Amino acid sequence: MAKSKSSYVCQHCGAHFGKWAGQCTDCGEWNSLVEAPNVSMPHHNKNTTKPNASRATPRNTSTPAGNYSGTHSAVMPLNAVSVTLDTRLPTGISEFDRVLGGGLVAGSVVLIGGDPGIGKSTILLQTATNMARADSLAGSALYVTGEESLAQVAMRAKRLDLPADRLRVLAETNVETICAALTQEQPAIAIIDSIQTIYTDAINSAPGGVSQIRESAAILTRYAKQTGTALFLVGHVTKEGTLAGPRVLEHMVDTVLYFEGQSDSRFRMIRAVKNRFGAVNELGIFGMTDMGLKEVANPSAIFLSRYDKPVAGSVVMVSREGTRPLLVEVQALVDDSQGQPRRMALGLDFQRLSMLLAVMHRHGGIHTSGQDVYVNVVGGVKVIETGSDLAVLLACASSIKERALPSSLAVFGEVGLSGEIRPVPNGQERLKEAMKHGFKHAIIPKANAPAKNSPQFKGINVIAVERLDDAIESAFEL
Repeated sequence: MAKSKSSYVCQHCGAHFGKWAGQCTDCGEWNSLVEAPNVSMPHHNKNTTKPNASRATPRNTSTPAGNYSGTHSAVMPLNAVSVTLDTRLPTGISEFDRVLGGGLVAGSVVLIGGDPGIGKSTILLQTATNMARADSLAGSALYVTGEESLAQVAMRAKRLDLPADRLRVLAETNVETICAALTQEQPAIAIIDSIQTIYTDAINSAPGGVSQIRESAAILTRYAKQTGTALFLVGHVTKEGTLAGPRVLEHMVDTVLYFEGQSDSRFRMIRAVKNRFGAVNELGIFGMTDMGLKEVANPSAIFLSRYDKPVAGSVVMVSREGTRPLLVEVQALVDDSQGQPRRMALGLDFQRLSMLLAVMHRHGGIHTSGQDVYVNVVGGVKVIETGSDLAVLLACASSIKERALPSSLAVFGEVGLSGEIRPVPNGQERLKEAMKHGFKHAIIPKANAPAKNSPQFKGINVIAVERLDDAIESAFEL
């Protein structure tokens, strides 16, 4: 038998090294290397089985991807592979179904992360109780907690007034024991809260380490693919807001969801940053209440401030998050600097803001040198698309000129380095969303303009522009 050797694994990035060093040469972190035995190599434990463990949870995690059934895989033409339509399992929460792409897919693995206390366990407990009472599942849901006791989970369910009579629960942190329980219960969905508390006996390191997280997630993922169980994994986040653990964790799973929201706001947003079965960047909006997370029926309304009269530095933008257009308010404050000029962006890319201000100086005739510029997206939503460019510059121009733009104006469009207004996807859907909320004017890229005399856009004055200076001039003429 080959002698087991030790390697050293970076707890920050997951890189492997043959010997210990003070600094990880891959990510630059200091004192992050910990010793881990090389037990996951195929020749080390090829015929090893865990006592009392299910056949569905072999310790060897190096099984080729796709060979989840344990049988020999054969090479075949792609058109010979039988394909069936994925059956979606509704979660009972329509906003959650939207983010997932229409519901849960059997055998899928969903990783959900977010700041502590933002609502991860709450929404998953709501989902589990809903699905446990579904007629099609008939109590086929298992909630595995590694952070709380069963009494604490029961107290939360009682506080939220959830029907917990059919939900099965388990307090366990050993992945082999969890898989054995899953094999016995055979649930349609299972929730693991959280992956950082789970460990496997195959790794001689503490739970939460890179090796433990990677190995435990691989075992659970393979089980889900073998049995068709839809699996939720709760993940912690680092102080930078990214998922803790190795980056490979996000590659293992089918869907990665992030909880967004500010601690002083009652609104929560779930964004899909990876989804093999739906749209990326899809956004679900929820409100945190005493009875748990509730869906927001009209998301655009919560991001729009209503003023008695128009105010300078405020513009409404029509964004698009996933498959849904969304109205958000962009606010800007430009003021004389008392020292080194500052640039700050909340909900927007800071680097792009600096670039846009330079474009406005060169092609719009409005300079911000020697002035502080602060830009904020109301409601705590993060806008990552380039369609926000025009709204940001019009809000800054409005603040500089101290002239308010009409409250009935909505804008969208990307701004290029040469000052051109570039089109954005789904322009007509954005216009329809603005019309639905009563906006009378819209400044949009010329390439997104609807056909003249189009009957469906008769209620809105569409101003199509090609250049930034034309857009600024048109906005202040309204």
